[in-house]
Amino acid sequence: MSIRTLLFLCGSLFIASVASPLTPVKKKTANRMRHIDSKVTELMADRVGFKKEIATKELSDLNQKMLEAELAEEDMMFPADELYGSNWDNRWVNPYKKEKISLPDSFKIDCSTFVLPITSQVNVTSKYGPRRRRMHRGIDLKVQIGDTIRAAFDGKIRIKNYERRGYGYYVVVRHPNGLETIYGHLSHFLVDVNESVKAGEPIALGGNTGRSTGSHLHFETRFLGKDIDPADIIDFENGVPHQDLYVFHNMKINGRNSNVYTSSDDQMVFHRVKSGDTLGAIARRYGTTVSQLCILNGLKRTSVLRLGQALRCSAGGEKIASNSNDSDKENQSTVKGSKKKIKVDASDEGKTIYHRIKSGDTLGAIARKYRTSVSKICELNGISKTSTLSLGRSLRCS
Repeated sequence: MSIRTLLFLCGSLFIASVASPLTPVKKKTANRMRHIDSKVTELMADRVGFKKEIATKELSDLNQKMLEAELAEEDMMFPADELYGSNWDNRWVNPYKKEKISLPDSFKIDCSTFVLPITSQVNVTSKYGPRRRRMHRGIDLKVQIGDTIRAAFDGKIRIKNYERRGYGYYVVVRHPNGLETIYGHLSHFLVDVNESVKAGEPIALGGNTGRSTGSHLHFETRFLGKDIDPADIIDFENGVPHQDLYVFHNMKINGRNSNVYTSSDDQMVFHRVKSGDTLGAIARRYGTTVSQLCILNGLKRTSVLRLGQALRCSAGGEKIASNSNDSDKENQSTVKGSKKKIKVDASDEGKTIYHRIKSGDTLGAIARKYRTSVSKICELNGISKTSTLSLGRSLRCS
């Protein structure tokens, strides 16, 4: 056999061995490697996709925060613009009575960021309400001359002015929540008109300027120019709002919107006093009693009714009737502007029990104290179980 033939045979055998099919072990190993490669590829793809999702979420959160920051900045630049529109007056406390501003039937006010306007211990020296034949439209908080006065909410300074026979040096701040707050009898300003302030930031120093008999802060809360009792919104004894979200409703007097706001969720009924009206006649008209009218309006049976005075005739959605069987007593009441005195009927409530609300009181605690139920108290007073209890308010318990 020649060398050429031998080499040819060896080459043929080598080629045949290479071209022969894989053994089962080699085939299984190859499949496993392909499976591992596939899994690795999938994991890499998932990791890339997961990173993309994280990046997209972070970008979305960042965009949301930027949007919220822009909206907050816009609210500070144009506070409560949806309510007041372009009405930004730097002279008058209430310029809205001459403007045709649309007054909503109800409005939610966020009070969660409230900060007490004073840094000293709270001492209310004069409450909201009638005082010496004129209306006291805010509350007076005792401060010393030079004490720091702070913004109650975030807002923008609308007025910085002086009124010799009234507020003295005073500041008006408009807030994004829809309220405007007034700070009167100041001694020194710490802010300028059109300046934005945060809740709790110093805006002035306490004083005794204007119509004042002693150093104090006159504090008002207003909504579209309408004054609201600050104690209806804020628990000054504890320095916190009664509720984080406070809802005001446009009250109806004689069936018409009065543009006077109340925090009650129930529909209250009011009567505008006309010449010849008496407490007895008003009580009979609205299915209540003279005693109940007196309690709801802080009157006595001998009080003089003023023409145009708005009398509250129910405590809420339900009319409260007296369950006394005693005979009515006659009392004298006159309407200012009427020349004659008119006798009115007044019922004796007998064993009716009332409770004056104090700080910390709850409907449950009051019900237990007087051995009744929360539902019964709600029914007697025309309130709901979620109603806010105002300090000093009288609740009928039997």
